[in-house]
Amino acid sequence: MPTTVTSKGQVTIPKRVRDHLGIKPGDRLEFHIDGSGNVHLETGNKSIRTLKGLLPRPEQALTLEEMNDAIARGAARE
Repeated sequence: MPTTVTSKGQVTIPKRVRDHLGIKPGDRLEFHIDGSGNVHLETGNKSIRTLKGLLPRPEQALTLEEMNDAIARGAARE
């Protein structure tokens, strides 16, 4: 799918590509260049599921009482 670069460096992303990636007006896009020189495009439309595993699991789970205490302490600071 050919497209043209304007004098301002802008391109129109073909509708088929926008639809495939779920790109909507106002979305932010990220371009990455890998070690081989290939360009990769990422949209900011990531599902919450993509965040799974991003943070390490706590060594020990908190009890319900500990969670309630933490919430109460946070509320008291406000």
